[in-house]
Amino acid sequence: MNRVYNFSAGPSMLPLEVLEKAAAELVVYGESGMSVMEMSHRSPDYEAIINDAEAMLRKLMNIPDNYKVLFLQGGASTQFAAVPLNLIGRTGKADYVVSGQFSGKAYKEAQKMGYDVKCVATTKDDNFDHIPTVTKDMIRPDASYVHVCFNNTIYGTKYSYIPDTGDVPLVADMSSCIISEPVDVSKFGVIYAGAQKNMAPAGLTLVIVREDLLDYADPKMPTMLEWKTMAENGSMYNTPPCYTIYVAKLVYEWILSIGGLDEMKKRNEEKAAVLYDYLDSQDYYVAPVKKCSRSMMNVTFVTGDADLDKKFASEAAKAGLKNLKGHRSVGGMRASIYNAMPKAGVEKLVEFMKAFAEANPKN
Repeated sequence: MNRVYNFSAGPSMLPLEVLEKAAAELVVYGESGMSVMEMSHRSPDYEAIINDAEAMLRKLMNIPDNYKVLFLQGGASTQFAAVPLNLIGRTGKADYVVSGQFSGKAYKEAQKMGYDVKCVATTKDDNFDHIPTVTKDMIRPDASYVHVCFNNTIYGTKYSYIPDTGDVPLVADMSSCIISEPVDVSKFGVIYAGAQKNMAPAGLTLVIVREDLLDYADPKMPTMLEWKTMAENGSMYNTPPCYTIYVAKLVYEWILSIGGLDEMKKRNEEKAAVLYDYLDSQDYYVAPVKKCSRSMMNVTFVTGDADLDKKFASEAAKAGLKNLKGHRSVGGMRASIYNAMPKAGVEKLVEFMKAFAEANPKN
């Protein structure tokens, strides 16, 4: 078996143990006589899978009983529309913090619907190199919710704090940092995340929503986007992404087996430190993100020479370090070191970075 280190921002690496278990159960799952991909979502076998997935996630994240867990389709981008449609009925207003591309898209999606939507903070003028400071006095007290993107995949930034929004529910897109460390779910009204970075293959979207927020949907809400409908039907109003939920269950099981999110955070901090410590020790590569906002999941860096950056990504791929090219809006390189990336992969990356710098001196 010749697996590479995949630094893709998503879809990303999955834990090898999870892939091996999924492979072993691919053709026949348990005593069902069929693959999970073939079984009815209404069957006892599959109901046990989705119920176990929810129970494991609740244990992993310590999700309070007054929150619903929804396994949905459509990607996190669909939730850019679903969030305002489900919550705007509280007051008719919504506040957004724009700290990168995806929070900007969420903001624009809410604007398209004609609601009273306000951007209360942004770091766009600084090319999103840090997270804005958000204080309670910046939030409209009669807003239906405040929306943030907790980790910015493209720019490599993350909130180092949970914004105090007072009595206004906080909604967080956690697509690229979900289950990477403990988080106090009770501080949020809604958490949502696409699965393809830390949880499962593409196709599953997780929504964790406080029960008292399920009664404010726009009357014109499409049924498939309504959280209350999905909650009342156990995420199975229609056929859910069955196999992806099964893989998510295996991922939750794996994290629980290694010690839960405390251990996951420890591993992620150690990996990130290997890369950031090297970046801070030299001047060949530059990390554009301010230290106060650095992400554990997505590390961006540049040489300052576009041709060198291109050469770096190409030669790294040949060395088994795949998908290190940065997003076009940032350039340079981006190493996404999600939960499944082993420390050895980050250490190999740093070794390559040192060798590349020595072999390619700048003018």
